[in-house]
Amino acid sequence: MKRERERERENKNTKNIEKREMGTKEKDVKEESSIKEYKDEPLIENPVKKSDSQNKTLRNILIGIGIVSFLFLLVVFFVNSVRHFEYRNVNFNIVKEGNLILYQTSIPVKYSDKTTGKTIDTDYNFYLRNDPRKLDKIPFNGEVILSNNIVINSSGNFNCNGDGIIGVANLVKLYELFGTNVIKDPNATCDQQGRYMFVQMQSGETTNVEKTGPICYTININNCEILKATEKLMIEVFVKYNEINK
Repeated sequence: MKRERERERENKNTKNIEKREMGTKEKDVKEESSIKEYKDEPLIENPVKKSDSQNKTLRNILIGIGIVSFLFLLVVFFVNSVRHFEYRNVNFNIVKEGNLILYQTSIPVKYSDKTTGKTIDTDYNFYLRNDPRKLDKIPFNGEVILSNNIVINSSGNFNCNGDGIIGVANLVKLYELFGTNVIKDPNATCDQQGRYMFVQMQSGETTNVEKTGPICYTININNCEILKATEKLMIEVFVKYNEINK
């Protein structure tokens, strides 16, 4: 009996020791696990570094916006420079009307308002069919002198599919805006005394404009190039008008 009791005590002591050892091991495992989890957790980001990163991102965005804006302005400037140009101190705009490409310029004019009787300053637009820069190929011999009266005669039929009507109408309108009286006189010729401006339109081997008297001009027209010829004279008038009104 005594030995059995001693064995039981030994067994109990052994079990208690095993329990304590198991508890110690479990505690060690838990501590190791918590240490590992702590090590695996991300460190708290430095607020200074985070602020620097955000500033760099914002800076890159602003630089990108600046580059895009600059390119946009560059494209707009290029398009405008293509649509607008200056020829001999006269400003022109390229205008597209359907299939037609027109070259618009304007001159300042004054007219009296019938309702109020006041004088109004405005601009009158002209639309040329030919690029003024290319009309350099049309020779103009002499210089333009403006007059209070003008006679425009023709020694041929220059309808030219309607081009003649457009060309002459624009030329007449231009002189009328300057206050010039347009006179119809088929019997008139160049006045050597310069009392009126005389313009004679006729067929020629080449298209050009020649000054043949004090204020007399002959427009030679080849192959129905009446629009080129009349618009060449109009450009010379635009240039002369700008010189006078500088």
